Amino acid sequence: MRTPRLHPRSTLLAVALGLLYAVQVGADATVGVPYPAGFRRWTHVRTMLVGPQSSFFETSGGIHHIYANDKAMEGYSTGVFPDGAVLVFDLLAVKEKDGVTAEGARQRIDVMFRDSARFSASGGWGFERFSGDSQTDRPLTEEHRKLCFTCHEQRKDHAFVFSTYHQ
Repeated sequence: MRTPRLHPRSTLLAVALGLLYAVQVGADATVGVPYPAGFRRWTHVRTMLVGPQSSFFETSGGIHHIYANDKAMEGYSTGVFPDGAVLVFDLLAVKEKDGVTAEGARQRIDVMFRDSARFSASGGWGFERFSGDSQTDRPLTEEHRKLCFTCHEQRKDHAFVFSTYHQ
């Protein structure tokens, strides 16, 4: 039986497509945590106010809202957060007038994105921060991301997640 010979152009095309695929896969592996578009329509997990009496006020003072996508809600129910789970920490400034406290401008959003393969070194979670209302301004360095995980390691018994959900 004779083995069919490939036309040189077919071989070149196959090699080019293979290289393109390898470049795309390599690029995808380095993509950071995506911006969580529409997160304010997700499940609201909880809110807290960090006031001037807190040692965290200088860096994180304001109103904190936490949102979870459907997969993250599975994690709150089962204790195991599946890949694709996203948690958003939305930090807003505080405005007060005549004894009424309200949300001010967004300071930042912090995002935890579950992908156990890509983020295996940090418990399966990727960490990102977006400044203000920007969907592209990512001020965290790799060193900052490691610090995020170092802090979240305290909650290893709770899948590295600080927040809890109460219905």
